[in-house]
Amino acid sequence: MVESRPILKNKIYLYLTEFFAGMSVMAVELGASRLLAPYFSSSQIVWTIIIGTIMIAMALGNIYGGRSADKNPNPDKLYGRIIIAAVWIAAIPVVGKYIILGISAVLIFTVNSNFLVVAGFAACMVIFVFPLFLLGTVTPSLVKFTVDNLDDNGRLVGNLNASNTIGSIIGTFVPTFISIPAVGTSVTFLIFAGILLALSIIYFVSSKVSIGKIKKLPVGIFLFVLCCVFGHDNSFAFWQDDLTYEGESIYNYLQVYENEEEVVLSTNVLFGVQSVYQKEKGLTGMYYDYAMAAPYMTGVKEKEKLKVLILGNGTGTYATQCVRYFDNMDISGVEIDQKITDLAVKYFELPDDVEVTTYDGRAYLNAIDDQYDVIMVDAYQDITIPFQMSSVEFFTLVKEHLTEDGVMVVNMNMRSNEEGNINQYLADTISNVFCEVYTVDVAGSTNRELFASNHTDMMNCFQKNVTMEENPELLSMMERVEEHLTAYEAGDYLMSDDKAPVELLGMKMIDALIQSEVAYYRDIYEEGGIEALLQQL
Repeated sequence: MVESRPILKNKIYLYLTEFFAGMSVMAVELGASRLLAPYFSSSQIVWTIIIGTIMIAMALGNIYGGRSADKNPNPDKLYGRIIIAAVWIAAIPVVGKYIILGISAVLIFTVNSNFLVVAGFAACMVIFVFPLFLLGTVTPSLVKFTVDNLDDNGRLVGNLNASNTIGSIIGTFVPTFISIPAVGTSVTFLIFAGILLALSIIYFVSSKVSIGKIKKLPVGIFLFVLCCVFGHDNSFAFWQDDLTYEGESIYNYLQVYENEEEVVLSTNVLFGVQSVYQKEKGLTGMYYDYAMAAPYMTGVKEKEKLKVLILGNGTGTYATQCVRYFDNMDISGVEIDQKITDLAVKYFELPDDVEVTTYDGRAYLNAIDDQYDVIMVDAYQDITIPFQMSSVEFFTLVKEHLTEDGVMVVNMNMRSNEEGNINQYLADTISNVFCEVYTVDVAGSTNRELFASNHTDMMNCFQKNVTMEENPELLSMMERVEEHLTAYEAGDYLMSDDKAPVELLGMKMIDALIQSEVAYYRDIYEEGGIEALLQQL
């Protein structure tokens, strides 16, 4: 059978097939992370699910491919499977997000814990296992077609594996740094599906196989074209038609929406608002207003100039409020995502005199020697704070960049009274580094602000400087903060670079939030079934 396909005599074509198969597997894996991130986050938990699921698919594909090649070494079947895989991958941008939401809608009423793990795993199994299973059959099948004798089989198999590995390497870099930032996740899926389809077209056309024997090819081309027509939309929040901006960066899915009162940035469709900017030029009662207590704790009314560093500048809401209410501040920001900074300038009125460096917050501290009066840590990513910015080593680094009477303020989200929650871990870790630690809950939200310093006169400085405030609105805000400010009693929870389970702690909080949000609808479902639930919705 192999001899009847002249193109297979050209080992280069077989290596190219292996190369592009490996490239497509990695591209799909990276695309999977971007497809799932807006709904389940891009945490290590989700990456573990993706990698594990794909490894399962590839292992099963290797087993089936080897047995199939031994039983019926027909290359037409292999390239037919590649056509099916190409069409399936092309269909992911068309139906993938609907499948994810459908699975989530079912599981949210049936799963009591570990929702992100269960829903993410189920979505991966349904969407990605089958096409990657088919691509997993490529290597053992090509070994069958490539090896002519036992004298050089080691070299040929090695070349095939090298081709697959090189393709995987390129398939890792191209989506991350080129295609996804340039054209988005959806088009990236279509590009690599098109490459796989082109491989099969070349094979069947060069082999002069009659259309009657390869009905998969014209059908596959037709379905691929349909997917290109309907699948190039990059909108993950397809139920929203009033977004001001929607797009992707190297790090995030991004959306901006606004109304008459506020502008909102979200990097996560289902579980998160990263920033809210009130259009009314005044105090808002939001977390960044509470965080403005930090300058008073280090003597803003007594110092000629106050140096402020914001790690996780985001859309710059904290910087904007500080510039608006204080005239003696030198503010710098660090934000890892340049696109978020661009959105901050365009939609969130980030002041021109706030210099923002595109860098990781911890790496930035390692690279500079400057000291600051205030360092604001607000580096949330999806459902939790990055682990490298939650450890005792990180907060020690922050301390080293504070002046003698400097203050660190940390914005903590997902407030909870449950023992061993993520905020307790953070506060205990910070208390291991700083001797003065105070917290205040932000009214009407799940945020909590933490203030830390090794300046034992921090609270006296705060009270003294507040009494010097002449702006009645700001004075009232600071009096509210002082009324609810509480000295933190440290416990034994500690996070280090070696052990910082922030993803698991964040997932636990998300589970609790989900359960509280859907409890009402779950009761309706349990009492009256799906009909009663649909009527309520």
